[in-house]
Amino acid sequence: MIIPGIALIFVFSYIPMYGVLMAFQDYNLFKGMAHSPWVGFKHFRMFFHSPDFWLIMRNTLVVSLLKLLIGFPAPIVLALMLNEITKQAFKRIIQTISYLPHFISWVVVSGFVISMLSMDNGSINIALQKLGLIHEPINWMSIPDYFWTILIASNIWKDIGFASIVYLAAIAGIDPHLYEAAAMDGASRSRQIVSITLPSILPVVTIFFILAVGNLLNAGFEDILMLTNNGNNAILRDVSDVLDTYVYRVGIQTQRYSYAAAVGLFKSILNIGLLLLANGFARRYGKGLW
Repeated sequence: MIIPGIALIFVFSYIPMYGVLMAFQDYNLFKGMAHSPWVGFKHFRMFFHSPDFWLIMRNTLVVSLLKLLIGFPAPIVLALMLNEITKQAFKRIIQTISYLPHFISWVVVSGFVISMLSMDNGSINIALQKLGLIHEPINWMSIPDYFWTILIASNIWKDIGFASIVYLAAIAGIDPHLYEAAAMDGASRSRQIVSITLPSILPVVTIFFILAVGNLLNAGFEDILMLTNNGNNAILRDVSDVLDTYVYRVGIQTQRYSYAAAVGLFKSILNIGLLLLANGFARRYGKGLW
């Protein structure tokens, strides 16, 4: 099983890396990479001097940090809450309900979110009107100020349950005698969580945190693309255009393949730097990946 696994990684992860050479060429689809002229760092300089550079970097960093600061601890909190449920039947129902959204594609999820936020019979507008919080329906998907909140909430709803599985497994591996000893010493449930549960799962949390920091600039692609109508919602572009959607827009839609490859390579290099930085910081406390 090891050899086929290595072969798959090599074929699908390492051989495609040959394509990064395109970032240093004026790639021509008909000439191919072998005969396209080399231009060095031309496309990198074009991106750095692009009027969209700072806007895209701002959106990428804001969305990524929001996902990290809000989305990362969310499954940990859910796992801690599920661990406190004593009725197994009820616990399994909650787990199943929270897991299901992960297996729904973003095409369906985005349609569901847009339908809920619709001005015409959208459930959110109807509920808010009945509660007297608003008097007229709000076009949520056309107001840039609301987009980041909608995006982060959608991501959390979709992935919180599935992401909590690892933390639940880590909690299940904690020696129950530790809780019994703490209870005998008069420790409350909240004190047991702080003093036993969280320190016990800290190595797992650290590993996933390092990986999350290493993917910090992967602000999202499918979720943003679907929620912005395949990236065609010009009203939201100032808050929704991140590195991944920008690469798609300039690379696929305008066929600037070398320029898009340069932007993608720039993002990957920054991600590697962040991964090394996060691992180096964690290694100081004996929790690094290597």
